[in-house]
Amino acid sequence: MHLAHYLGLLHRSQTNLADAFRQVADAHAAEPDVLHLCRRQATICDRHAELLKPFAHRYAEDAPDEPDRLHSQLFSGTRTGGIGLLRDLQDLYLMAAECDICWTVVGQAARGARDLDLQQVVQQCESETSTQLAWLRTRMKAAAPQALVVSE
Repeated sequence: MHLAHYLGLLHRSQTNLADAFRQVADAHAAEPDVLHLCRRQATICDRHAELLKPFAHRYAEDAPDEPDRLHSQLFSGTRTGGIGLLRDLQDLYLMAAECDICWTVVGQAARGARDLDLQQVVQQCESETSTQLAWLRTRMKAAAPQALVVSE
């Protein structure tokens, strides 16, 4: 069963996203909303990873290295200034989109396997990931005019 592969992918992606949210929070602490909301999003990602653990054991998690490659390609460290914040938020968005599509795929597999417990976790976490994407998109829209039009 290849569900284990995607559970591993999703688990690792959530862990990497949590770490990236924390890094952005710390790097852009001068932006109070970014500091607070990125830390909050990191906690949500940590909870998602924790909720996946019983299923990882049930399906014998196979943790591929793709999320680590994505993390290292996108997130080799935070940047400074307005344009840096915008780029960091965009990196977070792309990492969250990876989690979002993995939740969709795992949800479909859970339906196929008739695993009601996994379906319930997917439903909750998929919804929270959608909220993360919406917040990131909104925050990028707010940051873009200052970062791209007003010179620092």
